[in-house]
Amino acid sequence: MDVLRTPDACFEGLADWSFAPHYAQVDGPDGASLRIAYVDEGPRDGAPVLLMHGEPSWSYLYRHIIPQLVAKGHRVLAPDLIGFGRSDKPAARTDYTYERHVDWMSQWFMGLDLKGVVLFCQDWGGLIGLRLVAAFPERFAGVIVGNTGLPVGGGSNPGFDAWLNMSQTIPVMPIGGIVNMGTTRELSPAEVAAYDAPFPDETFKEGARQFPALVPITAAHGSVAENQAAWKVLEAFDKPFLTAFSDNDPVSKGGEAAFKARVPGAQGEAHTILPGGHFLQEDCPAAIADLLDDMVRRTR
Repeated sequence: MDVLRTPDACFEGLADWSFAPHYAQVDGPDGASLRIAYVDEGPRDGAPVLLMHGEPSWSYLYRHIIPQLVAKGHRVLAPDLIGFGRSDKPAARTDYTYERHVDWMSQWFMGLDLKGVVLFCQDWGGLIGLRLVAAFPERFAGVIVGNTGLPVGGGSNPGFDAWLNMSQTIPVMPIGGIVNMGTTRELSPAEVAAYDAPFPDETFKEGARQFPALVPITAAHGSVAENQAAWKVLEAFDKPFLTAFSDNDPVSKGGEAAFKARVPGAQGEAHTILPGGHFLQEDCPAAIADLLDDMVRRTR
């Protein structure tokens, strides 16, 4: 496995980004070792809040949420998925599979021995993060999902189909521009540049290219059986489980219904629809921070 690593210089002077990187090694196929980068802010004895990003963003997506949670005394962790942010980037698209990502993040999660975790996950952060919940339910105190799902081959919608087609055909993938397209507010040029920072050229974007094609929207996709098994665990998960989707996301619109109907912990929760686009962390960070703080305090 050939692995690329974005030079540290690419991350210097990013707008509103002052968090020191932490690193952990995980095992890849054929004896490969990969480095995962993550933010780890706040007191080590604080309640752990895990923030999982999706495609094609990185933990920069949570830059306005992290300080609000730290100020309330919580420990906040925000990893960069392999292929994104400061984490290592396998050079071949075939190196990226759904199950490898679950394994890599499981290694990282268990390596930190996290317990009593409250999770917020969006986009692929949910496809992977909810698999962590299913694998280690005893380690999670609560979950908030926004603009995500756990698909099992049941099809897609026009919003996702358009994104899938674009991601596979556009010759140059404008990462920052894609994030900007998925918000209701206009990102500044400096913010767009920060989303572009992990990808000095197109060779660094193989994970970003491959992720949309990995979403198990048909029975022929990989990970359908694994996600079905994960749903069985979620259907017994009785800890607080809150949906906080946005009102302007054509990709995930209506996706909260399955969680509300199938997860016991979702019963009685004050589910909400937040104002924002697909990347709702950019549009309503204060509201997300408040929801997380409330869940932490209810589950301590």
